[in-house]
Amino acid sequence: QVQLVESGGGSVQAGGSLRLSCAASRYRYSTVCMGWFRQAPGKEREGVATIVSDGSTSYADSVKGRFTISKDNSKTTLYLQMNSLKPEDTAMYYCAAEPDCLFGSPRSVWGRGTQVTVSS
Repeated sequence: QVQLVESGGGSVQAGGSLRLSCAASRYRYSTVCMGWFRQAPGKEREGVATIVSDGSTSYADSVKGRFTISKDNSKTTLYLQMNSLKPEDTAMYYCAAEPDCLFGSPRSVWGRGTQVTVSS
């Protein structure tokens, strides 16, 4: 069964950087849509960034210019480089995969998350 495992979360001060990784077992990153999502306490989960099979990317307005999503197909690893972090970026971050970017579908696969905490 496919598994996604996130890592790289932690605690940083505002203005700092973190790089999240999402490792997959038995999954072909080159053929699916991948995404990063986050959920803060008391809030709904929101999309942060997505990358499709041809490498095209999209970002939430709140992270544009600060976050970069990328993938290494040979290592089946997804990344999220987060710069200029703000306290409002504090959340549990999840990676997900789905053939057509329909992350709410039964075919979607989710990791367990990694916590990011940004202090002011």
